Amino acid sequence: MQTKVPLTEKFERNNWPAMPRPDLKPPTGWSLEMLTAIKRPRNHQLSPDGKQIVFIWDSDDLSDLYLMPATGGWPLRLSTDRGPTVYWNDEIPQWSPDSQKIAFTQNGSVFVVEISGPNRLPKKVAEHLTGAWLHRWMPDSQHLILGLEREEADQLALVDLAGNSVRMLTSLGDGDHWDARPAPNGKSLVYVFRRYDDINRLDLCRLDLKSGETQTLYGQPQTRAWLPRWSKDGSQLAFISQQGGKDDAWLVNADGSGLRQLTHLDHDLVELAWSPDGLCLAAILNRAGSFELLRLDAKSGAAEILCAVPGQHSNPNWAHNGRFLTFECESPAQPADLYRYDFASRETTQLTFSTPPALAALQPVMPETISYPSFDGLEIPAFLYRPAKPNGAAVVYVHGGPSAQETLCWNEINQYLLAKGYTLLCPNYRGSTGYGVEFEHANYGDWGGKDTEDCLAAADYLKTLPGLDPTRLAIMGGSYGGYMTNCALSRDPQHRYACGVSKYGDGDLFSSWALCSRQLRYYTEIFLGHPAKNRAAYRNGSPVLQAENVQVPMLILHGLLDDIVPPEASEEWVEALRKHGKTFEYKTYAQEPHGFVHRAATLDAYRRIEEFLDWYLLAKNA
Repeated sequence: MQTKVPLTEKFERNNWPAMPRPDLKPPTGWSLEMLTAIKRPRNHQLSPDGKQIVFIWDSDDLSDLYLMPATGGWPLRLSTDRGPTVYWNDEIPQWSPDSQKIAFTQNGSVFVVEISGPNRLPKKVAEHLTGAWLHRWMPDSQHLILGLEREEADQLALVDLAGNSVRMLTSLGDGDHWDARPAPNGKSLVYVFRRYDDINRLDLCRLDLKSGETQTLYGQPQTRAWLPRWSKDGSQLAFISQQGGKDDAWLVNADGSGLRQLTHLDHDLVELAWSPDGLCLAAILNRAGSFELLRLDAKSGAAEILCAVPGQHSNPNWAHNGRFLTFECESPAQPADLYRYDFASRETTQLTFSTPPALAALQPVMPETISYPSFDGLEIPAFLYRPAKPNGAAVVYVHGGPSAQETLCWNEINQYLLAKGYTLLCPNYRGSTGYGVEFEHANYGDWGGKDTEDCLAAADYLKTLPGLDPTRLAIMGGSYGGYMTNCALSRDPQHRYACGVSKYGDGDLFSSWALCSRQLRYYTEIFLGHPAKNRAAYRNGSPVLQAENVQVPMLILHGLLDDIVPPEASEEWVEALRKHGKTFEYKTYAQEPHGFVHRAATLDAYRRIEEFLDWYLLAKNA
């Protein structure tokens, strides 16, 4: 785009918009108002002394910090003006090792709040720093490791709380420095290093804080390693590597010796946390989209399942004495909450309760795990949700990423559509995580190609199910899922779908690469290379060039504060649809980022989705 597009909140349409169906009523007991009122507790951390939990609570259009006893109880509010943040793009507040202070980020700055003493208001760290993010406390509870963008790279800095002095620890502009973890003795730290000469590679490096010398503990060409975690005594590091074709746990000694693969579980590991005695690790295992809580033996790698209830367990935290774990869990039938697992009793206790009574009286739907063949015979894993009272229509719901996965997580709009009678199919198209490196890399160099075919094959699978009308299928998704929606509707000569909903999706890969942040440009280049060197991949992946082939109505939704898929992406897509006389509705939201966070905007978007799908998919008296 040659000139800057003015971005203002608006609603546009081409042809008549979808309207509420007066012959349809909300499903009994369900309302969008009730669903958008659910408050999400998340991103918790257990204090080092095991007595208290700090967590973020998405509530009343804020994402503030709260404090509660580790046994559960009424939470106390620590912050009062932390703006709403999408849960998957937020940091975890960090306890100081002495359990007296908590550090967190807000508006590009780092704050510290003391939990006792005369002044408990959060205080900004290093007033002159902007665009900072949090890594970890040093063992002395007086210094913090922060992240700063300098010299076109993510760098590490050491901040002294007493004088707010800042010491840069890294300065080279040849890569990004992430996830810094100080050693227990405070003499060194380990971090993840993303090299610019091989952006498909993640190394683990150790920095001596006195000498400034750096040692690569693990590094392999075209191989990612991440999540370094020190054992309590500082003798070993556990981490996850893709070297064996899966996301497995590995161990290495602090000096770089003794590298070995710990697990061979045939499923991807997601998280790791050392026990205080160093004999085992808590871990999260991704079993086809169900994230299970495990305990791993640190010598043999043997795995014991602690919580295998279908859902998404995450963020395990060990008590200082090893007697219990705290963690987070959600499922398609249960919104996210905090839990505690006690090893002596082997019982799980719920600590927070986010499900409103109106929802508890209902029966959200759990899916079936299925797979279906794509155009080339590749089996595509998916979740199939069958409503209690089918209405004959179905929606293919496509996840974002593409380096992500549809999991057994809570999704309120999907449950509402199920209550209305819609069948839902949620595919993990090629390029999704959770099924090994080969499957994850299957759309490298080919955005909008074979992964689009996987989403079209989802419609073919739905046509084989009894009770569904093959003329009443829709496709819907956000981010890369919105991009997949645009691709599926513009690249399907069979016109399998009757309509589509694209939430903050892409249309022109060239312009989006040019307009997005540095990190997002690198993310795109991991898959497609640099556009100057691989123009064909970017051109072939841009559905805006085939907008004339769209034959069905579209609903396009986008936030104007989106810094991941720039809002200009939808402007350009809509312009192409208008040029070719296509039917569409286009709504933008002035204060929304990538993924809507304010209740009013979320509620408005959900209402528009409901009206749109009802208008184009449901028969009379459905």
